[in-house]
Amino acid sequence: MDRFASMGVFVRVVEKGSFSAAADGSGMTSTMVGNHIRDLEKLLAVRLLQRTTRHQALTEAGKEYYTHCVQILRQVQEVEMGVREMRTTPRGCLRVSAPINFGSECLAPELFAYREACPEVTVELSLADRLVDISKEGFDVAIRVGTMADSSSYVARPLKPWKRILCASPDYLRRNGTPQELQDLVKHDCLCFAYPNGLERDWKFPSSTTGVVDLVHVSGSLSINNGHALRAAALSGHGIVFQPEALLRPYIDSGRLVRVLPGEAVSTSPLQVVYLKDHQMTPKISHFINFLLERFG
Repeated sequence: MDRFASMGVFVRVVEKGSFSAAADGSGMTSTMVGNHIRDLEKLLAVRLLQRTTRHQALTEAGKEYYTHCVQILRQVQEVEMGVREMRTTPRGCLRVSAPINFGSECLAPELFAYREACPEVTVELSLADRLVDISKEGFDVAIRVGTMADSSSYVARPLKPWKRILCASPDYLRRNGTPQELQDLVKHDCLCFAYPNGLERDWKFPSSTTGVVDLVHVSGSLSINNGHALRAAALSGHGIVFQPEALLRPYIDSGRLVRVLPGEAVSTSPLQVVYLKDHQMTPKISHFINFLLERFG
């Protein structure tokens, strides 16, 4: 018989005072109740109850076992209630992976609003520009930039495209002049992103009208593998930077950076939130996805 079921029957017998009283309203007969008790006594190799025709009493071992059964069954009930609540109330630890620029500039400042709406959720935000395996690495949700291959294991929901623009400091433009067309970039000191597999020297600018992608091969004396550091270099007058608008916008608004070729030089990449397919998605994930779609969709 099921161990926990037998423990529950034993507790009921003790609290009701007899096998027959324990059987009433339980869906069992007195014989079935007795079988549960005998199975426990056989398993434990001790007698739990002393019974006569008119009276039953706990043995010393029975008293100790009863105390532990009550505690264990209460703990099991609390655990089951907690798990059921996880299916209705956002709670638990939410692990999120995001690219460094989007995570630091866009997502992190907005997380306070999500935590206010879901106070029983703790958030672990991991920032990395590599492609994480959300299943193997234990992430609930990932934000990804770029075109993704079709997959049967996850769902991708689109967000607003990730826009990149050209900027430079006013001082750099005074010293070197302002590009008037895309090909003028080849004459300038361009600050390139250093990826693990090489420098991003080919800057792509899709046309909003013709759909043709203009490719400009740039050069420069400084390359860095971090967008924030590239922004700092641009602010210091080192050259022209080609980075996400979200990273540069506050400095454009303050006048510390100036848009270069604002009429045409814009590059966009798909941005999406990715999560594993789950027909019983927990509220912490579904609430977070809705949060992302509301703010960045």
